[in-house]
Amino acid sequence: MTQDKVLLGRIGGAHGLRGEVKIATFTAAPEDITAYGPLSSADGTRTFVITGMRAASAGSVIARLKGVADRTQAEALNGIELYVPREALPPPEDEDEFYHSDLIGLAAVSPEGAVVGKVIGVHNFGAGDLLEVRFGDERQPVLIPFDNAHVPHVDLGAGRVTVIRPAFESAEADGADGESHE
Repeated sequence: MTQDKVLLGRIGGAHGLRGEVKIATFTAAPEDITAYGPLSSADGTRTFVITGMRAASAGSVIARLKGVADRTQAEALNGIELYVPREALPPPEDEDEFYHSDLIGLAAVSPEGAVVGKVIGVHNFGAGDLLEVRFGDERQPVLIPFDNAHVPHVDLGAGRVTVIRPAFESAEADGADGESHE
């Protein structure tokens, strides 16, 4: 189950006075954000072409965008997410590699094969990828480490991913969080 666009970056604040912007990149190498052609906004109404770029802090670049000439124009772009069409990307090189957009929307199933929820997001806060899963009618989604212990099988063709809830999370959901409720 793939989506038609893949998020490659997010424009941050303006950098300097001549219209440059800082872009947080979600590509393996930050400079690869230019490797797949023009970028577009989430709704597809705006197109962005990077005409110049240099490395910034880890996972980001300072970029000059075509048509953006001053700080005011650059500041107006803060927060815009940058996408490319899914078909512009090569297939993952390894069978255990996945694009986040390929995982979002998959059915989450138990090791026995019963549908228990749905993958609604993929996040990485610095310690590895996490699948955000909404289980059944539970109000709060659960973050599941995207590792072999918690996600032993991904079947994109069948539109499903096997998930094992972390033991500490299951104990909290059962009310056994160790806190006194007197």
